[in-house]
Amino acid sequence: MKDTHLIRVRVNGREHELAVESRRTLADMLRHDLGYTGTHLGCEHGICGACTVLVDGAPARACLMFGVQADGQDVATVEGLADGEDLSDLQQAFSDRHGLQCGFCTPGFLMLAEGYLAELQAGRGDGGEPSEQQIREVVAANLCRCTGYQGIVEAVLETARRRQAMEMP
Repeated sequence: MKDTHLIRVRVNGREHELAVESRRTLADMLRHDLGYTGTHLGCEHGICGACTVLVDGAPARACLMFGVQADGQDVATVEGLADGEDLSDLQQAFSDRHGLQCGFCTPGFLMLAEGYLAELQAGRGDGGEPSEQQIREVVAANLCRCTGYQGIVEAVLETARRRQAMEMP
């Protein structure tokens, strides 16, 4: 008999209760047990960032975290960004700025950027509008072999500016 644990986790606002093997990663739990296949597995060593999700609002490598560690947590995946058929502002900016090509790494970049933008909005960033260099430092945590990062940086910067303008009185 496999060592399993009953956990409760909220993914993209939806509550789930499931039995998870102790050794199963969060990425495998999301993909295989819950059907959130937007979380991609690349290197499975935490280096590429394709599996990045938000756990209680902070970016986390789903390949390095066990599913049981998500018990009681709020997990956000790329599937939670869009509102039905309507892309989020960040997803639209990625499309408009050509921040994706093959698309394999895109979910991880979107979730990493979403976590960064949420930090900025909460006032935990450096304050004010982020610079291109600051965004480059953030996105350097994930790997892409297609885009050269410029479109990704432009998309994050555009979204940060747009969100900041919406907050101003």
